[in-house]
Amino acid sequence: MKKVYLSDSGPKVSEAIYGFWRWENLENTPAKMEQIINLCLELGINTFDHADIYGDSTIEEQFGKIIANKTFKREDIVLFSKCGIRKANNGKLSYFDNSHNYIVSSVESSLKKLKTDYLDIFLLNQSDFLADPEQTAMTLADIVNTGKVKHIGVANFTAFQHQLLASYLTIPIVTNHIELNLMNISAIEDGRLDFIKQSFSKPLAWAPLAGGDILEGKEGKSAVLKTKLEAVGKKYEANVEQTAVAWLMQLGTLPIIGSLSEARIRNAASASDIKLSREDWYDIYQTSVAS
Repeated sequence: MKKVYLSDSGPKVSEAIYGFWRWENLENTPAKMEQIINLCLELGINTFDHADIYGDSTIEEQFGKIIANKTFKREDIVLFSKCGIRKANNGKLSYFDNSHNYIVSSVESSLKKLKTDYLDIFLLNQSDFLADPEQTAMTLADIVNTGKVKHIGVANFTAFQHQLLASYLTIPIVTNHIELNLMNISAIEDGRLDFIKQSFSKPLAWAPLAGGDILEGKEGKSAVLKTKLEAVGKKYEANVEQTAVAWLMQLGTLPIIGSLSEARIRNAASASDIKLSREDWYDIYQTSVAS
């Protein structure tokens, strides 16, 4: 798999990224995680996306233990982590926090758990309405200047939230993780995708198959899309999953794969080799719009 620059200031990442947001209450997690990591590396996926809360705050530590036993160099993989979503009342309440103390403590915790001296990218996950954007920007600049983080990004920010934070920074925001798939193309329509590209960055698309809805295609819009993807995919000897991910990649986005299925990971990785014609790309797009 090719490596591409995430923005004009870096870093270089694999065209598909593996994310751990679905790793909750799994049996035999360490063995399964090692299997998935080995598969990703075999396929050329060297970029891994974490967050402080994934897997009830256990995933980073388990990943760090496994990676510590690998024989490659730290610079051969790209590590993302993020913070911003917090839980209270035994998980019944979710709220956002972009405060100085929380960001700093989260970065320190991620470094310790992942057994690394630095994060390639640290992202704010959700914009905190109560945060002082100037203080947040100063905190982000500080963790970069101290070498704990090489680049910063955001996740699930609107174009205006992204623009507001960027206005207080002298360092670039290298990406925005957004939900984008054929069941949800709102990022194309509301300007988020355009703003990310205007900032000379590539967006990262989470839930590229809408949590499996597109692949299953049981009813309504998902069923219509599955039928269209099957028809177009035949021209390229591609299945529904490969065609849906190829559609996203051709839009200039990098998909975040979250599946625990080896077949689905292989499908997503191989989608980078499929180049849809302009006619076929718009045929799929218009099916999404009309459904």
